[in-house]
Amino acid sequence: MKIISFNVNGVRAIMQKSFAEDMRRVNADIICLQETKASVEQVREAVAELGDYHVYANEAEKKGYSGTAILTKHNPIAVTYYIGHGDHDNEGRITCAEFEEFYLITVYVPNSGSELLRLDYRQSWDQEFLKYLKGLEKMKPVVVCGDFNVAHKEIDLARPKQNYNKAAGYMQEEIDGMDAFASNGLVDTFRSLNGDEVKYSWWSYRAGARGKNIGWRIDYFLVSEAFLPKVSEAFILNDVMGSDHCPVGIVIG
Repeated sequence: MKIISFNVNGVRAIMQKSFAEDMRRVNADIICLQETKASVEQVREAVAELGDYHVYANEAEKKGYSGTAILTKHNPIAVTYYIGHGDHDNEGRITCAEFEEFYLITVYVPNSGSELLRLDYRQSWDQEFLKYLKGLEKMKPVVVCGDFNVAHKEIDLARPKQNYNKAAGYMQEEIDGMDAFASNGLVDTFRSLNGDEVKYSWWSYRAGARGKNIGWRIDYFLVSEAFLPKVSEAFILNDVMGSDHCPVGIVIG
């Protein structure tokens, strides 16, 4: 089973580009999307031409903001859209599909913002989201993917010294959040399977950053430690365009 995760930065906008062609070429069993910036119905309409997928989407109360979705060729047992915490369930940030062997959660983690105005909120999110994942894990392993809006280690961004404790996405508080996932048995599949390979998943639109590969790895697949042996590949698809992010993925089995 191939699963990919892609922050599309607007699903209606990316469908006007090469997204459908790219997704047919990638041929994933499950496509997880973040930052759809659309209502549930708009997501379904936008991806209809992809064909064989069941579409489950979550939307923010604020129109055109945030949003997540799971497109799957495999029927899930159940789908849910909330982590069960009032402060964090109105922005459409998670979609969770239960399958026979695992829960699949796609997440769009809050960005702390250019002036770090949401850094405190982000820390609260990380704590509550970890509690939510560990609750699910009591029943079966979790596979969680998406835009975590943080580069975890120096190797995960091109300019760590210039950005450390100065820019959203590489603040110590955000790094601490990822440390907490790791210390609670959630494994970064790309780093686990690819060692010290340097590859990024997001680039600023400014100053030709993507062409120069001045990027950040902020999109992840984390899995329960017990589930890791089932993951045979973890990859980043740098050649897929259309967003300021590129897809990341895993193969199970």
